[in-house]
Amino acid sequence: MEQQKLLELLQDMSLSEKAEQLLQIGGFYLEKEGVVTGPENLAGYTQEEIEQAGTVLGSIGAEKLKAIQKNYMEKQPHHIPLIFMTDIINGYRTVFPIPLAQGCSFDPELARKGAEIAARESAAAGLHLTFSPMVDLVRDARWGRVMESTGEDTWLNRQFARAVVEGYQGEKTKDGGADLKKKGKIAACVKHYAAYGAPIAGRDYNTVELSERTLRDDYLPSYREAVEAGVAMVMTSFNTLDRIPSSGNKKLMREILREEMGFRGVVISDWAAIEEMLNHGIAADRKEAARLAIEAGVDIDMCTTCYCRNLEQLVQEGVISEALVDEAVLRILELKNRLGLFENPYKDADEQEEKELILCKEHREEARKAAADTFVLLKNEGILPLEKSCGENLSRENSSRENFSQEKGKTVAYIGPHVENRQITGAWSMFAREEDTVSIADALKERGIHAPVARGSAILDNNRTLEALGEALDYQKDAQQAKALLEEAVSVAKEADTVVLAIGEHRVQSGEAASRAQIEVPECQMELFRAVQAVNPNVAVVLFTGRPLDIREISQKAKAVLVVWQPGTEGGNAILNVLYGDVNPSAKLAMSFPWCTGQVPVFYNEMHTGRPYKEGMTDKYLSRYLDIPNKPLYPFGYGLSYTSFEISPVKLSSDTIQKGESLTASVTVKNTGNMSGREVVQLYVQDHAASVARPVRELKGAQKIGLEPGEEKEVVFTITEEMLAFTNIDMEFTSEAGKYSVYIGSSSEADNEGVFELV
Repeated sequence: MEQQKLLELLQDMSLSEKAEQLLQIGGFYLEKEGVVTGPENLAGYTQEEIEQAGTVLGSIGAEKLKAIQKNYMEKQPHHIPLIFMTDIINGYRTVFPIPLAQGCSFDPELARKGAEIAARESAAAGLHLTFSPMVDLVRDARWGRVMESTGEDTWLNRQFARAVVEGYQGEKTKDGGADLKKKGKIAACVKHYAAYGAPIAGRDYNTVELSERTLRDDYLPSYREAVEAGVAMVMTSFNTLDRIPSSGNKKLMREILREEMGFRGVVISDWAAIEEMLNHGIAADRKEAARLAIEAGVDIDMCTTCYCRNLEQLVQEGVISEALVDEAVLRILELKNRLGLFENPYKDADEQEEKELILCKEHREEARKAAADTFVLLKNEGILPLEKSCGENLSRENSSRENFSQEKGKTVAYIGPHVENRQITGAWSMFAREEDTVSIADALKERGIHAPVARGSAILDNNRTLEALGEALDYQKDAQQAKALLEEAVSVAKEADTVVLAIGEHRVQSGEAASRAQIEVPECQMELFRAVQAVNPNVAVVLFTGRPLDIREISQKAKAVLVVWQPGTEGGNAILNVLYGDVNPSAKLAMSFPWCTGQVPVFYNEMHTGRPYKEGMTDKYLSRYLDIPNKPLYPFGYGLSYTSFEISPVKLSSDTIQKGESLTASVTVKNTGNMSGREVVQLYVQDHAASVARPVRELKGAQKIGLEPGEEKEVVFTITEEMLAFTNIDMEFTSEAGKYSVYIGSSSEADNEGVFELV
């Protein structure tokens, strides 16, 4: 539809109809005929409000959505189509590793491919828009939603923000926006704007206190990157910032997002966030909350009656102008038009294609490859990779029908509650099905590997606080049963040469509303670890988690630790590929593992202090703990391989750089081991002196290279003057003359240094 036709449509709409276009309701309201009553209609919507709401949340399935769309358009006065939206975070039915794991790949193309597959599957199932990517910077592992982010670094998050947006939508066309009409593409929504990832005490929905400089330099760049990539929608965050809830923050939404960043798309509140301004204490009632939100520039009210019950009255009373409502409605109509819904209200919904695409061989293969590329090897005392039986290749493609037995004298036992667990797709994989997910036990069976298996314990301690989530959870039951499970595991461990111990968080222990004060492996599993390790020291821990955990004891006693996160649909197959060396682990931590919970938030790019502490110093009056180290157990950028790499000293093309110019920093990387592998070569920059305190170092580039044994390659980074810019003492984003250090290595603790000067 041409723009003029959209404007004519807008002019012909009644004020009431406009207000209802700004309402988003849950899809279940439209899946039933007649008024939804009782607990299912807590918002108290009228039948008219349900029938006239402009967008729908949470429903999916080609046949279902086509029927809803047809029925809706018949009743809508101007036959305006709905937009169907939902949360597709790390895959629809073919589920990729959680976003935090994807960040550990240091490979944005992995995330782009996952988003493309999620878009393809969900578009065929009738979806138009996903509430993804989440680009919130995260530094406190107590916060459950770190699993949805790609980690603690601004530069890395920017790369993934762009890749995921372009994966869902496609790249921007010459007119400045992606072609959302294209088959197999859906619109993306970047969230949560802004700084939702910095809640005080790591407690979800809590307030955020950041200086504007920290906000601009650390937190806003990832949202800006998504906007520049052409993201169609932005979601407001629940938190306050500068003591103002985001859904009513005019400076944040209008000045920064729209004027500074140039965002022209739709802004949507998070679930009930407009109404929650009453709880924040800045709105006396829903009417005032509606005024604050529409004035701030929030276009869609998700799942409350604030807009649909109050905007018309606010206009009639002269409190707000109808133009404010019109601009919000027009943006929604423009998005519907960009999706091509006026010409084809069903877009890509197709029952046959839905069946053919979902969980197809190609998608599963990509999910398996992605999972293996996100596993982080934290420790390995020569126990991994496991020896292959008869020297055969254990890859899925070559051995699914072979009957491999354990090599004589080299028995590997698989112990732990996660060996048979299929709930390994992450907290936000709401459309995943357990029967489609491959556990470690499933993968062993499929490959014909006959290994002894024992559960050993439940996943969760006998604590029922998670039962409110409404799903059956694996709790430690009565003491007699727990004892029997443990004794069986110990017996199996005694007879094995090596134990693969699969332990860690349950998927519901991370995600939204899953903040944890003690970020540890459940005690019932730790008891299992201690008992098994006591009778067999050759333990390789496979750690399932949605966040960095306190794993001091595990790290000290286990011979190997492989973090597999929540790996997704093909998790079991990917894990065996890495354990048996078919895939050499190459991932690096995108978020530091703390020494203990009391250390968080802990992150590599902290600020210089007036009394810095270095390991070994004995002076008390320094920035240090009395009882624990300052450094995390495992830092950002850290991760081992089955081979080894040697990195040469840094070579700079010049020792000076001028405004508007650049220089190169290079190293030669050599594979000094006996196995092919990939290394993530990381570039960090440190500003020696500036007008404001600066981080001790900042990631400014990373390259992932593959090398055969004995092979070496030169890795070259270009350092531009723009890369050195920050928000200075006058709140201007610029670079400053002075001395800078360059560090190139395999983690954030690299000491391979070069020095140059900006003149």
